[in-house]
Amino acid sequence: MEQGNWTMVTYFIIKGISEVPELQLPIFLLLLLIYLFTLGGNMTILMVVCLDHVLHTPMYFFLGNLSIVDMSSTTAALHKGLLIFITGDRVISYVNCISQVYFLGWLTSDELLILTAMSYDRYVAICNPLRYSVIMNWRLCCWLAVACWVVSFVEITPYVILVRSFSCYKSNVVNHFFCDLVPLKKLACKVNTSFEMFTIIEGVFILTILPLFLTIISYIFIINSILKIRTSSGRRKAFYTCSSHLTVVILLYITLISQYLSPTSNDVEHKKLLSLFNMVAVPMLNPLIYSLKNRDVKLALQRHLHQFSMKCNVFAARLLRD
Repeated sequence: MEQGNWTMVTYFIIKGISEVPELQLPIFLLLLLIYLFTLGGNMTILMVVCLDHVLHTPMYFFLGNLSIVDMSSTTAALHKGLLIFITGDRVISYVNCISQVYFLGWLTSDELLILTAMSYDRYVAICNPLRYSVIMNWRLCCWLAVACWVVSFVEITPYVILVRSFSCYKSNVVNHFFCDLVPLKKLACKVNTSFEMFTIIEGVFILTILPLFLTIISYIFIINSILKIRTSSGRRKAFYTCSSHLTVVILLYITLISQYLSPTSNDVEHKKLLSLFNMVAVPMLNPLIYSLKNRDVKLALQRHLHQFSMKCNVFAARLLRD
């Protein structure tokens, strides 16, 4: 139903990353390769954390949760984009579009909260090492993980309710490769004041600034404790235990702030590139950062690869005998 230039929509059309015909195949192959690498890398981290008893610690427990979030968010963001390259069908139903907004908002919020929980874990490990096992017991870790998933789910719910309240849209063509909150907001005929206020209070301060503030506070105490260590080797060892987490935190917050809070965030093409990096590149880099910078993960990978090769040799020998 149309009223002037205002339209009540039942579906949206996703423009995708690029409409240049010559670029379709290279972009598809690159995205598919990155997606498979992201799934493989995070699945490997998750399996190693589950199977290796050495990694049954709070830090790697949260890392396993982070891997689940990365695999889920990349799948939620890319599945429609990849299908567009394969089938050419750019249509997504209204319900599926809103669901995509919900899941991506939920997973992004959850990732920020999990990284905040990991910063608290690093704070206890470095600032209160003698009581680390007492404070960071498995009951607390499980409660923190459940809280991250539940709180992030509850936090994003009002957003979807407010997006559902958009009565009409100027167009149903979304200039993005997935349904995101900002493009839908730009297409809405009228955005009420309550949505704008809620975006500032909930989206900027509670979902983003508060986790960042708690993470910064943790690292202020961490850095202060590291500087009090007398030996340079002790300082290096203490910083090494949190370097991977700090790298991921910096990378994620820089991309999120550049994507949503920078002056160039109104540039649609610039925003698509930032979204692509945030939803595709960051989840792919996380396993690399944790495996390359983390000695425990590398040793665990080596142990399980050695065990796997030994089992393959035994299996091959039995086949030859038979």
